[in-house]
Amino acid sequence: MESKYHALKERAWAANMEIPRRGLAIYTFGNVSALDARAGVFAIKPSGVPYDQLQVEHMVVVDLEGRIVDGTLRPSSDTRTHLVLYRNLKGVGGIVHTHSTYATGWAQAHLPIPIYGTTHADHLAEDVPCTEVMSAEAVERDYEMETGQQILECFRHRDPLHTPMVLVAGHAPFAWGETPEKAVYNAAVLEELAKMAFITRGIHPEAARLPDRLIRKHFERKHGPSAYYGQK
Repeated sequence: MESKYHALKERAWAANMEIPRRGLAIYTFGNVSALDARAGVFAIKPSGVPYDQLQVEHMVVVDLEGRIVDGTLRPSSDTRTHLVLYRNLKGVGGIVHTHSTYATGWAQAHLPIPIYGTTHADHLAEDVPCTEVMSAEAVERDYEMETGQQILECFRHRDPLHTPMVLVAGHAPFAWGETPEKAVYNAAVLEELAKMAFITRGIHPEAARLPDRLIRKHFERKHGPSAYYGQK
């Protein structure tokens, strides 16, 4: 008998398959979840299953209390991080965690990704933020839940839909979006921004941040009420 969550699991599976397709992770690294806000559940990749073996029926459905409601496998070890973010970031319908090379490099350096150029400004109007390093006390508590709390603290004064990505210091990136497909898109964009910034800094270590006038122009032409990029 087909699960009543089959469509949600299929959507989450398809989004997960974009991770290796876009070169955002290898082997079992990374995961994507897809939220059904009305039902109060999300589907997520099972822990430790390689992408080349992953099937729709392997996806695990979890409610917003962290209980498994569908699936026979153990969900991703990052499930509780996704749970914290879904509970607190309104409008988010998909979350991606990867260990993509360049973004993870910046995370390991404990540095935000500077907004050097207009490609970056087309997608967000600030540096890609980086959290603080997790404290020893937090590591000894619920590590994955504390990772979510780190991200929330970093976004205390940020709009998560204007800045749909973050680096977790010493760890790796997370990205999200209104849908799981958009979340994967944002994760791929994040990796490109990280790569471009790395190259820029390598060419010119003292490269200047893009002027605010250009940041505003490029961000606002694609986002908000005055946007004019693309087709209506």
